[in-house]
Amino acid sequence: MSDRIANWLNAMSFDDARETMRRCCGAGWWCDAMVATRPFADGGAIAVAADTVFDAMPREAWLEAFTSHPKIGDLNSLRMKFAGNKEWSGGEQSGVNTADDATLQGLADGNDEYEKRFGYLFIVCATGKSAAEMLAILQSRLGNDPETEFSIAAGEQRKITHLRLAKLEPV
Repeated sequence: MSDRIANWLNAMSFDDARETMRRCCGAGWWCDAMVATRPFADGGAIAVAADTVFDAMPREAWLEAFTSHPKIGDLNSLRMKFAGNKEWSGGEQSGVNTADDATLQGLADGNDEYEKRFGYLFIVCATGKSAAEMLAILQSRLGNDPETEFSIAAGEQRKITHLRLAKLEPV
C-alpha cells in the first residue's frame, strides 16, 4: 500500500474510513479497530495494523467476516447484499466463470457439507484459482478438525483483506 492511501485514510471522517475498511473486511469489529489505529504513518503501517487487529479479533468477528463473502461458485450469492465486498468478490471468484456443470455442482455440494460440518461458509482466497482448484481445496479441507479449519479460514480471510487493502484507491 502506498503512503498516498495512508494519507487518504487518515484524512477521512470515522464513518467514511469505516465504510472504506468494510470494503476490505466485513467484520464491523475489525473495521472499527482499524479506524481507531489511525493515523497511519505510511502505507506499510496499514498492513501491520491489519494483522495486529486480526491478532486481537474475537471469534464472533471472524465469523462475521466470513459471512460477508459469497459462497464459492454460487452465482446468486455473488449478487449479495454486502455492498462493501460485492465490488471485488465477482472478480476474485472469476475462476468459476468457465467451470463445467460437474465442478459447479461439486462446489455447491461441498459448500453445503462444509457449512454443516463447521457452521460457517467455506472461505478461500480465490484470486487466481480455477474452480477445479477451489473444489480440490474445499474437498481437502473437509477432513480438518474444527480448530485447524477455523485457523485456515482465518488465514484466508487475512489474505483476502490484504489484497483488498492493496486495491484501495483514493477518490
